[in-house]
Amino acid sequence: MSILSYLHVVVTTRLAELRRDGERGDSPVPTAVIIAGLVAVAVAVTAAALTKANNWMTGIPNHP
Repeated sequence: MSILSYLHVVVTTRLAELRRDGERGDSPVPTAVIIAGLVAVAVAVTAAALTKANNWMTGIPNHP
């Protein structure tokens, strides 16, 4: 049996198993929305920390 025939059988068998299984987990869309929200929060926190650090640095006497 050639390697291509073997791979074809393996892939088609696996795809048939996946089609039979009705529960395949959550849709990727809500997961992507959650990740985008977490990224937005992380950017906001980073911006706030940077602003606070810059204000603290400019408050130091003789700051160039």
